[in-house]
Amino acid sequence: MKIARIQTTPLALAFNEPYHWAGRVDHAAAVVLVEVETDDGLVGIGESVAGFPAEGTVAALQGVAPLFEDQPVFDVERLITGARHLGSFNHTPWHANFVLGGLEMALWDILGKAVGWPIYRLLGGAVRDEVDYFGFVQGDTTEELTEDARDLAEAGYAVIYLKVGRGEDADLRNTAAVREAIGGRRLRLDPNCAWSVPEAIHMIGKLRKFEPEWIEQPTPLSSIAALRQVKEAVRVPIAADQAVFTPADVYEICRQRAADVIVLSPHEAGGLLAFGKAAAIAEAAGVPICLHGQGVSGITDAAQHHLGLRTANLTEGNQIMHQLLVEDLVTAPDLTPVQGKIGLLDRPGLGIELDRDAVHRAAELYRRGSTRLKKVGP
Repeated sequence: MKIARIQTTPLALAFNEPYHWAGRVDHAAAVVLVEVETDDGLVGIGESVAGFPAEGTVAALQGVAPLFEDQPVFDVERLITGARHLGSFNHTPWHANFVLGGLEMALWDILGKAVGWPIYRLLGGAVRDEVDYFGFVQGDTTEELTEDARDLAEAGYAVIYLKVGRGEDADLRNTAAVREAIGGRRLRLDPNCAWSVPEAIHMIGKLRKFEPEWIEQPTPLSSIAALRQVKEAVRVPIAADQAVFTPADVYEICRQRAADVIVLSPHEAGGLLAFGKAAAIAEAAGVPICLHGQGVSGITDAAQHHLGLRTANLTEGNQIMHQLLVEDLVTAPDLTPVQGKIGLLDRPGLGIELDRDAVHRAAELYRRGSTRLKKVGP
């Protein structure tokens, strides 16, 4: 079974409401739908993370397509590794990972469909029957955040996740209100690289009274040393997120003991196989790993769920993002957590049904509004 063609479609995924985080407000996310067809008619679905405009990601995917065409679909490792070392990808591993993650995802979808197995079985089988996800608090004002946090707690989420890094007064006010709204549930805070080392130490000292389970990536992504400095100076666990992309990054974080938790997605790692390698490195170091989310649809959330089912050192309270969209691209399976959890997926491959009408609308939204839907600041 060989790869016959690769089709790419840029899409705009509009958020239900403005997505507020440190220093920025997002109104939509850009992704590229990747469809890989084999010579016997099987089609695999994947999703690459992009930005506005998404043409760069489309061009990169089409640029590597000739390396894949007429090649055996089962040679996932060889094909993705070969593409990763092509041209500028050698010097931009983060970009390569975001581009190739969706292509690799589509290959796994084909393999699962070919043998009739869900992807997690191909990757070694499930080590748990369900994956736990956090409730992601949305809103701008303290009142909006409090109301949403209360709703998420009532829906049964055991872990609540709040964006901070929006200024000291706002962070303290919002965190206090959300803590009161959720009671004793676990609370995670994410400033998204907003603080310098002194600012992080100061703010974590102020926020410690709200008993955060961990603070995620408090310092700029370019410095593992900064992350380690903060970890050594505070009495709250620290999670590494934007400082970690490749398995080599995970190794370095663990070697330097710069974080208590690794937060990572298959897009950041460069695919499902690379995520598994990164998780194994963290496991060897005794460090748990948490699934991260970008602005994506249920395509990616389904793929990440397969990883969650088979990753031994996975935390509770992982991230999904499709619930923030006006319209998802997936009609099945139902990826709505129940009491914060999603169970086993039993359909072949990713196990998803693509809503072609929703894809058409997302493609049209991209064509009509890609400039207006860019990420904007406050």
